[in-house]
Amino acid sequence: MRVWWRCLFAVLWCCQYTPNPNNLQPYPPLGGEGRAHLVMEGTLTARDRVGVQDFVLLENYTSEAAFIENLRRRFKENLIYTYIGSVLVSVNPYKELEIYSKAHMERYRGVSFYEISPHIYAVSDNTYRALRTERKDQCILISGESGAGKTEASKKILQYYSATCPISDNMSTLRDRLLQSTPVLEAFGNAKTLRNDNSSRFGKYMDVQFDFRGAPIGGHILNYLLENTRVVHQNHGERNFHIFYQLLEGGDQDLLSKLGLERNALKYHYLVKGCCPRVSSINDKNDWRTVTKALAVIGFRDEEVEDLFNIIASVLHLGNIQFGEGQDEQTEITTETQHNYLSKLLGVDGVALKDALTHKKLTAKGEEMISPLSFEQAVAARDALAKAVYGRTFTWLVAQINKSLAFKDDVYNSSKGSSSVIGLLDIYGFEVFQHNSFEQFCINYCNEKLQQLFIELTLKSEQEDYEAEGISWEPVKYFDNKIICDLVEEKHKGFIAILDEECLRPGESNDISFLEKLEDTLGGHAHFVTHKLANGKTRKTVGREEFRLIHYAGEVNYSVSGKLDNNVVFMGLCDFSVQVLCQSDSQILRECFQREEVTDQKRPETAATQFKNSLAKLMEILMCKEPSYVRCIKPNDAKQPGRFDEALVRHQVKYLGLMENLRVRRAGFAYRRHYQAFLQRYKCLCPGTWPNWHGKLADGVATLVQHLGYKPEEYKLGKTKIFIRFPKTLFTTEDALDARRPSIALSLQTSWRGYRERSKYQRIRNAVLVIQSAWRGMKSRRRARCRRHAANVVRKFIKGFIYRHYERCPENEYFLDHQRFSFLMTLVRNMPKTVLDKSWPVPPPSLIEASEHLRRMCMQNLMRAYCRRIQPEWKKQMEQKVVASHIFKDQKESYPHSVPRLFVASRLNSEDFNLKVIQTLGNDKVKYGVPVTKYDRRGYKARPRQLLLTSSFAVLVAEAKLKQRIDYTALRSISVSSLSDGFMVLHVPSEDNKQKSDVVLQCDHVIEAVTKLACMAEKINMVNVSQESIRFAVARGKEGVIDFTSGQELKVSKGKKGHLLVVSQRMDKEEPVL
Repeated sequence: MRVWWRCLFAVLWCCQYTPNPNNLQPYPPLGGEGRAHLVMEGTLTARDRVGVQDFVLLENYTSEAAFIENLRRRFKENLIYTYIGSVLVSVNPYKELEIYSKAHMERYRGVSFYEISPHIYAVSDNTYRALRTERKDQCILISGESGAGKTEASKKILQYYSATCPISDNMSTLRDRLLQSTPVLEAFGNAKTLRNDNSSRFGKYMDVQFDFRGAPIGGHILNYLLENTRVVHQNHGERNFHIFYQLLEGGDQDLLSKLGLERNALKYHYLVKGCCPRVSSINDKNDWRTVTKALAVIGFRDEEVEDLFNIIASVLHLGNIQFGEGQDEQTEITTETQHNYLSKLLGVDGVALKDALTHKKLTAKGEEMISPLSFEQAVAARDALAKAVYGRTFTWLVAQINKSLAFKDDVYNSSKGSSSVIGLLDIYGFEVFQHNSFEQFCINYCNEKLQQLFIELTLKSEQEDYEAEGISWEPVKYFDNKIICDLVEEKHKGFIAILDEECLRPGESNDISFLEKLEDTLGGHAHFVTHKLANGKTRKTVGREEFRLIHYAGEVNYSVSGKLDNNVVFMGLCDFSVQVLCQSDSQILRECFQREEVTDQKRPETAATQFKNSLAKLMEILMCKEPSYVRCIKPNDAKQPGRFDEALVRHQVKYLGLMENLRVRRAGFAYRRHYQAFLQRYKCLCPGTWPNWHGKLADGVATLVQHLGYKPEEYKLGKTKIFIRFPKTLFTTEDALDARRPSIALSLQTSWRGYRERSKYQRIRNAVLVIQSAWRGMKSRRRARCRRHAANVVRKFIKGFIYRHYERCPENEYFLDHQRFSFLMTLVRNMPKTVLDKSWPVPPPSLIEASEHLRRMCMQNLMRAYCRRIQPEWKKQMEQKVVASHIFKDQKESYPHSVPRLFVASRLNSEDFNLKVIQTLGNDKVKYGVPVTKYDRRGYKARPRQLLLTSSFAVLVAEAKLKQRIDYTALRSISVSSLSDGFMVLHVPSEDNKQKSDVVLQCDHVIEAVTKLACMAEKINMVNVSQESIRFAVARGKEGVIDFTSGQELKVSKGKKGHLLVVSQRMDKEEPVL
């Protein structure tokens, strides 16, 4: 029977009759390269009709035509995903496919990488499982042209993790914020271009943090090279960033009126240059609702959202600012209405803003001079301000999103160990246009660095796998683009260094002088060509104001026009503008524009240097993570489903370096497999290994390949894997397996049916006999056993009850144990739930001491739980109440009535404070304020005052004047009466000329005020509660006396002896007094 079961299992495995891949795993998943080659035979099915699922298995892998033909055949069958080893190639279908449902997510969840067809979910799950099993940070690098589907791919990955990762209730908020961050970043960072209606105009790297259970607990986003120039200029057929159109279309009329906007986008200078205010595929009104909802989910406050939209509206108004010449032939603003709206929305002084837009500040020999701007300079300053405001606001927006995604539970984090991270890099692909500007240079430089990283990591992984298996490593010839990276970023001699030097040197500099400097410095470099340096044939293809870089993906001509202007980030924005914006009422602008920028004499970094430094940090991040790759391809420029433009695809295959990736991956052996998996799949092809091999796995594989007729040059045997050099060898083996399956299945089916029926009859007959005899005997034995047990239990219980008052002995131990168990079960069911619940079950005599210990432990636990639940605000309230109790308990008549009343933060509202008083106090913030009545030291005339407490002193305020300041260090003591009046006396040194002797105050909230004053001044032990009278200093050497008596109502009058007589009202039990 065991032999037949083994045969059946082998056939099921060979025929791949696997009902559920998640439940049936014949061998454990493998790490490293093995993870990328599990069950690769799935790539061989239907290869003639739809091509191969892995380009590594292409027979003619060096042919670009064969590569593109395989892509085309799969694209026509709506198979948009293909592998190059562990790299996923994705072709944008430009239509909805039914391959992203919850059922598809579950299909790929926990399944080995190559077990089923290629998919973005397979890469996501493979990365997640590697994170869990290997405890090493992972990253997924997504690249491709605009419109190739990079943003959609990153969305699918986040959706997969949000749907499949374990998540608790408190983590659902983080999941929502992760998902809702996408529409917000798309609104502020995406725009319609000629190639894509939702093109990302910035690079994005997102880290998703997971805890030890694999649940997402945090996130962080890094943004790179936002296309600021799009704010002020768009090509024909393109649009500005989505948020401008969403605000105009979706904002309600009240909001637009408040912002001074109209719904017509054609009325705004920054929105009309592309001549494309509306797009059929974009619903700006619905997108506006999505963005506003997403901002609320992420956690933006209403004030921040209002401030954010004010800045967006200010950019539109800034674009409508027009300039002209005044009477003195100086440039001035001619659109006063737009200027007024602009200064209001930016929260700055209108005159200062006007000066900043029409003048510049020059520093010569330590002296500052104000110089008027020409008309062209004023327009350039306006555009620079618009780009700076929008660009820095976008950076602030990303920082706020990062705060909402940050994991804040430090205690949890430290107790459970360090978390793991999966990074998502949505970065621009290699771009070559007819006119390539500064942005294309930065984008292609970034792709050079990523290609260098990819080749290094791929070769390193290949070499480690070969060395681990004892296979000789053959060096792979490939184009090392380090020479190009050095050409761009080398210190002092690289392109960026020359560009920075030309931008920052004194004197006049222009694009032509920059080109000449490049020719002088880089003229001999093999990858740098200009019109002057080129030979006769090449010179025709390079313009006089262009230079050519020979990248890894091909040659690209870059125009030097505007290079200097685009490289200067901060200096294009004059100190005048920064000085105005850093004084803005807008919290966002104050955070974006710091005063240090104006006063700092350090030379600011240029755009190229900033991008180079941020790219270097990105490389460091990626180098410390295990990478996975997604290469996105756009099938056509018309965004039509089903259309495959071979020339366009060939262009992208070249610039994405896919053929180079395939060549590196195929260097040496195209296929490798662990001995166990290879032998398990193909053992039925050899009589010596079928149905089971009982020797060493390596010997079994050697016997199998020898029977199959493998030639020595076609394979190598490593320590744990077999390496097959040619895909044709694997295809031949797979075809032999397909031919062998029917005969094996038929033979086994015939034998199995006869064996199954005979075995079934024998089992039923034997089972009937065994069950009958066993049941009769078991029933009799059970009945006798139950009777004996019942008699013993009754006997023990009776004897124990008789000896229950004796010391523990064999006669009463059963009864005492039963008593103990009964008491503990009663205690479990009747455990006190709160600290105030004093109920406790009555214990038996033998458990009195233990019961007391348990009761004490239970109350301690309840107290700890109660203390942990106390909120910080309530804790502060209780601390103040404790201080009040220390001072006034059993001392003052009105104290019991103040106990149930909460102390408030202040008895004065913000509108009660006089603005001049706040300005006079300066940086000393008012911690507490209360209205009081001050009695003059001579004549005892009552005067209304405000008592304001700061962190270091108290002040008495009358309207807009500071009448008296009392430093806490000078405060000697505080005196109050024991009755229910509201009088208190603040004693200060009479010999101090700065003070006006003691202060007599009457307050309706005397206990609260004295408590807060004593806490802030740290004079808790200096509060005196007098019984009948209080003496206070009137002047140096003179005293005054306040006499207190009880009466029906509060009266204050001057007595015969010159004393102040206070009649205090007797307290009723229900009368609330603080």
